[in-house]
Amino acid sequence: MMTVVERIPANAGSLSVAQAPARSRDGIIDAMRGIAILMVIGIHSLPQPLDAIWAKSLDAALRPCVPVFLFASGYLTALSGRVPFAKRLKAALIPYAIAFVAAYAYMALHNPAMDHRIGTTLARFALGYVFVYYYVFVYVCCTFGLWLVFAVGGTGQPASRKRIAALLILSIGCGLLAGSYLDPAMSRLGASDALLDEVRVRDIPFWFSFAALGALTAMFADLSDHNMRRALPGATLAAYMFYAAVRILGLGDAATYDSTAFFLYAALFCVALFAVQPSSPLLGWFGSGSYFIYLWHIFIVMLLRDHTTLHQLGGIASFAVCGGLAILLSAAALLAVRQFASARLCRWLGA
Repeated sequence: MMTVVERIPANAGSLSVAQAPARSRDGIIDAMRGIAILMVIGIHSLPQPLDAIWAKSLDAALRPCVPVFLFASGYLTALSGRVPFAKRLKAALIPYAIAFVAAYAYMALHNPAMDHRIGTTLARFALGYVFVYYYVFVYVCCTFGLWLVFAVGGTGQPASRKRIAALLILSIGCGLLAGSYLDPAMSRLGASDALLDEVRVRDIPFWFSFAALGALTAMFADLSDHNMRRALPGATLAAYMFYAAVRILGLGDAATYDSTAFFLYAALFCVALFAVQPSSPLLGWFGSGSYFIYLWHIFIVMLLRDHTTLHQLGGIASFAVCGGLAILLSAAALLAVRQFASARLCRWLGA
């Protein structure tokens, strides 16, 4: 939802084969983020539980949203060649801390039996265990992973490019292994289904594979070839159909997140989306404020679910109304904050 990138001069040595300054990619990356945040809102607007086939199919189609954000982070990191970890941590945690307080208060008001012990509260904050804030934990850990790879790889050295590429490829392999074997290993240890879901949604090696893919794309991929750009949408569609079938039919590892089927679809989606080079100013505007929208749109969704009769409209209608209102009100809130708040407050709110 957000990425802080240190710029480098256009003539500086870069890990990117494109040899273009990071700034030239900002409009495209912001548009990608704009698409991804709309996908996030779509997922959270779906009626729960996902009983209908159309809802499962749509949920499956929208799931690459988080991989897109991580892909963009890895891509921009490879362009800049460094990871300002402290700066990114500050930009992520201050807005999250403010939203966490509001989310915690909302949860406490709706659950009188909520556990308020300090240890439990700190665990909720650290792991993003309020609303849908798990991405903050994932983002921070993946940012640390990128910092570690580039620190060990040693940018600026003759062999650094190959060493960094090897580490990134190894990271993708480790991520797929974690996604394949984490579930059965924990099941053997007697973990409950609820605990498994919480652990799998925070499967950092798996999520980091998308950041690694983004970095490798910046370093090596040439997506200007027309045959490649024509083939990617078809391959992405085939991967989606496979992933959706696995989820709907419960075939093998039918997990929502860290399965091989999901990685194949989400990875192809990220690369295909980048190859398309979206450049819509409106999508770019949404993308530039995607972290603010991510943190605050869920309050709109929860209020609509908890305090209206939206569910009486039926599945498709309630999804359309909830999603439409969440997008419009989130955009209005972002516009108001940027218009009337100070620059510091905008930063504190993620806007």
